[in-house]
Amino acid sequence: MSAAPAAQSANLPTSPEISSLTPEQTAASGSFWSANPISSFVLSTYKQVHDHRQSLSLTNPGTVENLNKEVSRDVFLSQYFFTGLRADLNKAFSLNPAFQTSHTFSIGSTTLPNYAFSALFADDNLFVQGNLDNDMSMSGRLNYGWNKNNISKVNLQIANGQPTMCQLEQDYQASDFSLNLKTLNPSFNAASGFSGVAVGSILQSITPQLSLGLELLYSKTQEGAPADAGVSYLSRFVSKKQDWIFSGQLQANGALITSFWRKVTPNVEAGIETSLQAGMIPITDPVMGTPIGIQPTIEGSTTIGAKYEYRQSVYRGTLDSAGKVACFLERKVLPTLSILFCGEIDHAKNESKLGCGLQFETAGNQELLMMQQGLDADGNPLQAPPQA
Repeated sequence: MSAAPAAQSANLPTSPEISSLTPEQTAASGSFWSANPISSFVLSTYKQVHDHRQSLSLTNPGTVENLNKEVSRDVFLSQYFFTGLRADLNKAFSLNPAFQTSHTFSIGSTTLPNYAFSALFADDNLFVQGNLDNDMSMSGRLNYGWNKNNISKVNLQIANGQPTMCQLEQDYQASDFSLNLKTLNPSFNAASGFSGVAVGSILQSITPQLSLGLELLYSKTQEGAPADAGVSYLSRFVSKKQDWIFSGQLQANGALITSFWRKVTPNVEAGIETSLQAGMIPITDPVMGTPIGIQPTIEGSTTIGAKYEYRQSVYRGTLDSAGKVACFLERKVLPTLSILFCGEIDHAKNESKLGCGLQFETAGNQELLMMQQGLDADGNPLQAPPQA
C-alpha cells in the first residue's frame, strides 16, 4: 500500500486543521491527537491561549534594539553630531531597487576619517551596505528577509589597528512579540566550548499599549576564564493616541534607564532620558592610605531634548544635567543641497566643539534628477517632491 492511501485511511488532520478544531471535534475524529490524553490536553490548552491572545487585539511591540528609538535616535543628536568640516556627496542611481553611493570628506574631526566611500543596495528582501575609508578600514552589513517575519543579519568590521568584529543576528517578528538572537565573534572549540558574546531577547505585548521583555547576555571572551551572564528587564508603554511613549530598562550591570517621548505638535517632538548607575567605591584610611572597606554609590544623569521639523529644515537641541548644551541644524537650501551645523558647549569642562558641513544629493539618471527637482518625467510639478 502506498503512503498516500495509508495517510488517508489514518484520517490524520494537518497542523492548521488541528488548531481550528474544538476538543469535542478532535475527540470525534478518532485520530492519534485525541486518543493520546497528553497531546489532547496540549492542543486544548494551546487553542485556549491562542483564542485569548487573539481577543486582546495585540500588536507587534517592535524590537528591543528600538525600545527607546524615538528619544535616542529621533530627538537626541548623538546619531548626527560631528566636529570639524564635512562634505557629503550622495549619488542615487535607482530607486527600486535602491542603489546609491556616497563620498564623505572631513577635516579637523576626531571621529570621522578624512575620506570614506560607501555603497548601498536594497530591494524588497535584501539590504547590503559597505564602507571603506582612507585608512583601509572596512565595514559592511547584510540583511536578508526570508519572509515578512524572519530577517537574518550579518555585520562585519575590519579596522586598522583594531580587532576584527563579526556579528550574526536573527530577528523574528510575530503578531504580538519580537524575538532576537545575536552573537558577537563566536568561536566553537571542542575543548573549551563556545567563546564570544551571545545575546537573546524577547519583547511581548501584554496589552495593546504595554509590552514587557527580557534580555539574556552570556559572555566568554577568553579560554579558561569564567563566563559572565546577566539578565536585563525591559518595558515599553505607548499611549492610545500614540502621542507619548515611556520605556524603561533595568540592565544586568545594575543600571536603570528610563525615557519619555512626547509629540507636542505635528512638527515638534520632545524627549527626556534618565539613567542611574549603582556601584561601589573603596574606602581608604585617611592616615595609612590602606583600603578599609567599600561604600555603595549611585550616579545619575538626565538629558532633555527637542526636535523641530519644518518644511526645509530640522533642528535638534539637548541639555543634560552635567551642563552640556548641544544643537544640530540641517537646512535644505536647494532640492539637492543641504547645510549642516552643529555645536556643543560643556560648561563643566569649559570646552566647546563646532562642526559645519555640506550635503550634496545628485542623480545618476535624468528621471531621478527631475524627481529631485520636484518634477515628473514630463517636467510638470509634483505635489510632494520624493526623497531620493
